Amino acid sequence: MKQKLTDIAAWIQAKGQQMDGIIVHGASIDSRTVKEGDLFIPFRGEQVNGHKYVEQAIEEGAVASLWMKDEPNPPVHLPLIFVDDPELALQEIARTYRGILDCKVIGITGSNGKTSTKDLIASVLSPYYKVRKTVGNYNNELGLPLTILSLDEDTEFAVLEMGMSNFGEISFLSKLARPHYVVITNIGEAHLQDLGSREGIAKAKFEIVDGLVPGGKLFYDGDEILLKEFISQTTGIELFSFGKDDKNALCYQFVQSVENGSLFTTAGILENEFMIPVYGSHQVKNTLAAILLADQIGLSAEDIQKALSKATLTDMRMQPLLSENGVLFINDAYNSAPTSLNAALNFISETELRSKKWVILGDMLELGENEQTYHESFAGKLMAMNLEGVLLYGTLMESLYNELQKCGAKMNLVWSKDNFEPITDVIHKYADEKSVVLLKGSRGLELENMLGIMMGKVDKI
Repeated sequence: MKQKLTDIAAWIQAKGQQMDGIIVHGASIDSRTVKEGDLFIPFRGEQVNGHKYVEQAIEEGAVASLWMKDEPNPPVHLPLIFVDDPELALQEIARTYRGILDCKVIGITGSNGKTSTKDLIASVLSPYYKVRKTVGNYNNELGLPLTILSLDEDTEFAVLEMGMSNFGEISFLSKLARPHYVVITNIGEAHLQDLGSREGIAKAKFEIVDGLVPGGKLFYDGDEILLKEFISQTTGIELFSFGKDDKNALCYQFVQSVENGSLFTTAGILENEFMIPVYGSHQVKNTLAAILLADQIGLSAEDIQKALSKATLTDMRMQPLLSENGVLFINDAYNSAPTSLNAALNFISETELRSKKWVILGDMLELGENEQTYHESFAGKLMAMNLEGVLLYGTLMESLYNELQKCGAKMNLVWSKDNFEPITDVIHKYADEKSVVLLKGSRGLELENMLGIMMGKVDKI
């Protein structure tokens, strides 16, 4: 972004002070992470009033700040734009700037896999175009506008992740971003407590088409039954399905886990072999969205192969890590829900990378009133997997622990409510160079801290 402060004020029909000659290069809502050239956006909450940090933000490099009209004592010597509501002003600034940009926008949502899909799409396009993608979890009503305002005017593709916790939120984000392409990865169970059912989640996710530009294209998980009703009612949008079923526009067939990732073949629109530096058939499915989209943009199969083989994914998504004593850890600890846990367990069950298999599972959060049932439901699958050990962490995992005991589990079985040590001790004592250890849990448990204790020196594969 490179816009005059006076123009930004005009976009939102606001008045200001000390604005002449100032150029804005981005926006920030946190004075601790502000960058040179940012417009600072202060929010006033019950605990913190961002207006107290305006001077600090400008000292750290911000060139100006918004200021709520009813906030007293605006500093007269600083460049300020006076607004009724900083959040609405931020969103309107981003909406206007999006209209100025000439880039193609790719919007991505889904219950699981949206971040990995975002990374894979960005990776396949980046060698050939100037690409920017959502950083971290900047995928909501504040994060998305900030991401849009971080885009350079010569950006060719913007890959924007869109998250939500309730109805209407994805629709708002899609209308703000106005994507040319949208991707729906799958429908899981996250946010059941807010949306009531997986059908409700599907409805909320499908809102991503609301802002699709005329002539836009939708890429979706064709194996997901809950999307079919919405797809059947969709008109005026070019549709592309991906998945395991050979009825999809693009499907995967042979999948092999190799030392540095997954090798697989595709059929349908493209018949070829690809490799990605990450494990799991569910990640292969996410990759199909990237392959389809790249094909529609005009990249050749060879271009796509080269780019995917060097793809960079955000940490903690089926990430292979090798400890100093040779234990292979699969770090999938960014989040967990029944759908994604089932996919990770399928990988561990099927992989031939190591002969000894362990799983460390943390609570699955935000599952609503049936959370105990969801946890208990994995007992049968775990009993059938020939595991060295099942190590459980968190309050909710007690129900799975009890269910496994009822089933007569013979593997190493440990449950710890809030202490890492009983689990890390088992891994340190028994896991060796013949072991692969899956680590999977919801974000609130921060299982990566447990991983750090177990691993010692870490080598990324």
